[in-house]
Formats: sequence, C-alpha cells, structure tokens
Amino acid sequence: MNMMNTGDILETIEMFTQDNLDVRTVTMGISLLDCIDPDPKKACEKIYNKITTRAARLVPAVEHISAEYGIPIINKRISVTPIAMLLGACPDADPVDFAKTLDAAGKKVGVNFVGGYTALVHKGFSAGDLRLIESIPRALAETDIVCSSVNIGATKAGLNMDAVKLMGEAVKKASELTADRQCIGAAKLVVFCNAPEDNPFMAGCEIHVGVSGPGAVRAALARLPKDAPIDQVAELVKRTAFKITRVGQLVANLASEELGVPAGIIDLSLAPTPAVGDSVANILEEMGLETCGCCGTTACLALLNDAVKKGGVMASNHVGGLSGAFIPVSEDDGMIHAAESGCLTIEKLEAMTAVCSVGIDMVIIPGDTTPAVISALIADEAAIGMVNTKTTAVRVIPAIGRKAGEVLDFGGLLGYGPIMPVNQRDPSVFINRGGRLPAPMQSLKN
Repeated sequence: MNMMNTGDILETIEMFTQDNLDVRTVTMGISLLDCIDPDPKKACEKIYNKITTRAARLVPAVEHISAEYGIPIINKRISVTPIAMLLGACPDADPVDFAKTLDAAGKKVGVNFVGGYTALVHKGFSAGDLRLIESIPRALAETDIVCSSVNIGATKAGLNMDAVKLMGEAVKKASELTADRQCIGAAKLVVFCNAPEDNPFMAGCEIHVGVSGPGAVRAALARLPKDAPIDQVAELVKRTAFKITRVGQLVANLASEELGVPAGIIDLSLAPTPAVGDSVANILEEMGLETCGCCGTTACLALLNDAVKKGGVMASNHVGGLSGAFIPVSEDDGMIHAAESGCLTIEKLEAMTAVCSVGIDMVIIPGDTTPAVISALIADEAAIGMVNTKTTAVRVIPAIGRKAGEVLDFGGLLGYGPIMPVNQRDPSVFINRGGRLPAPMQSLKN
C-alpha cells in the first residue's frame, strides 16, 4: 500500500521552500574513553586521530544527502565524551590543550561545532572536573568551534552550589576574554540541570539528527480559523511535528547507512533562527497572543511543547536530546522584537522555561552584572529543572562595556538581541554558602 500522496509531497516541498524547514544539525557522537592516557600529549594525539578518522566522511556524506534529497542541512557537528573524564588520568595536563585538539580536529573534518568540553558535577567534583571548569573561559577564547557545558544539578542529586558559584564566574570571565569578539565565549557555554546523556555525550560512535521547522508550524496554524478550539490547535501542531520529524528520521537513516555507523536519536526541537518567519514566538502569536511575553504566553508554550513531543515521538524510532520548543532570544526574530518592546522580560522567560525544553537561552545581559547575580540566575533556573524533573539550562552573555537597551550582534545563526535588564540586588551571601542544595522529594522514585 502506497503511504504517499501528491498533497503530502507538495506540502513538504512548500515547507522547505517557503517555511524555512530544515534539518538543523547532523551530529556524530564519538566516545573518547579509549583515548585516556597519563601522558597529555599522547592523549591529545589519540583524540585528534580518532576524530579525524571516524568523522572523515561526515561532512561530504551529509552534503551529498542534502543535495540528493533537496533537504537543507544547516550544521554538521561532533560531540565527544566529557573531556573532564580524560583529564583525571593526567593531573599535570593543561586542559586548554585538549580544547585546542578538539578545535583542530573539528576544523580538519570541516564541522561547524565540536561539543564535549564538558564536566558532569551534579554529584560533586571528581579528578579533572575543577581543572576543566577553571579553564573554560580561556578554552573558549582560544578556540573557534569548541562548545562547553557543565551539568551542575539533577533531580536525583540536588544542586552542587559550589559549582553554581564557579559557573557564574566562568560565564563572566568567558565574556571578558572575548569582549573584542562580541563576547562570543559566553555564547558557547551552557550550564545544565538534568542534562540528557545524549547531549553532548554519546557512547561509541553514532549519528544523531536535530530537526527544526518553526516556520512550518506557524504557516500551518495561519491556515486555521481564528475561532478554532484550542484542542484543534494542538492537533494541528502535533500532525505538523510528525511530518517534520519524519524528515529527520530519513536523514538519520541515510547518514547511518552511508557512514556505516548506527543511527542514534532524533532531537525534534523547534529551534528558531533570526530569519523572518522562522520564529517560535511567532507560533505563540499565531495561537492568539498580541505579542510573545504577554499573559497567556506560558500556556501557549506548554501546548506547543507537548504537541511537538507527541507528534514527533510517533515519527521516530528513538527520540532524545532536548526535544520540544527552544526559546533562544537572540536567535528568534519574534522574541528579539518582543524583548525590544519590553513585553518579554527575563522574569517571564524564567516562567516559560518551566514548560519548555531548555531555559534562559541566548539572553544578553548588562556587562556590569556580577558573577554572583549570574550564579543566582543559574541556581533559579536549575531549581526549576530539579523540582520538575526536566532539563533546564542557562546560556547568558554579559555584554562587557554595554548597558541594558543596547544591542549585541553575533551574526549568523546566533543572531542579535537587545541587552535585557537584570535585577542587580546582591545574592552573594546565598551563593557564597556553597554546599549542596538537597534533592527534592520527587527524587524518591524507587
């Protein structure tokens, strides 16, 4: 029985040509556990050789698939074992040498980003963790395509408040060291609570695909009558998400076959771009809001996130990553305008993160924001994730030398955004206490 019809084919073509549908990334996950060596030079050599061997054909294969099937594939990425795990074996190593090795290997194979300059410290610091965290600002300043993340909390473990303090300092320092490059260092640093294991670390060697398509969802909703009941809105989003995710599954299967490695997860996130019409905020406005950030925004976002997951999970063999709806302010044309008008505030964003996939993402804050305030913002966001058993994250960029109301422009997919005001009252006594914020009752599942 033929499952395809002309209408479905034409609709998919329209999504690509008119609604900015794309596959946001094809990521190869590579385990570096067999590269551990007490000699840091040998370890770095092993890392470089493994990445350049395993990922040698990644970019050509993905570009071939894109050209043959007419599917825009925006980024090619690599993610690796958290580097802190390798540092434990070589206590005298400079962690930045590992970052430079990742950068060189990624450039050699032609990918856009390499993820995995990472530490998982939600249960405390092990050998290598502290050294990696302290090196993050310098590593991001001295590399181009390396991205860093630190998981500081989990529902089962609580929040590592010592790590929270260190990460506030790391975010500020990363901005300061790259102030001459639009503070880009902080834009490549994410602080997680409940980070999913397949982001960024994947065991072995696998192919993972992230799909996008806010424009396709918005366009579908635009054709729905304005008086349609809200459950019809949810059903339409779910059906559209199913179609988008099938494209991602197709790409994953093709890349897996061509590269001879297993297909991993599909991250079915709606990830916006600065392009007009490719905005999550515009989807919420299409549901009936005057402007993203007004009352009702959190409820609309909850509907969107849930419907995307329900539709996507039926379209893929394996769903994972940060699946749902992303709200990165500087990468979303609608959110940029909502923030510029004052309708979208950091406080409203924090409420929205309780029901969506990530957290305070790509938010630009005044350059004189103290590390303690950044740490407290991280703690607030992590607490939402910990209590609600969900992933939350913070990616904020202190705009060094600039004030609220000014603009910071990264260019490309990272976009631009207004510098948003932050409550500057001092939380340093709370942050300096350190210790562990206990896990909630919800963690007692056994």
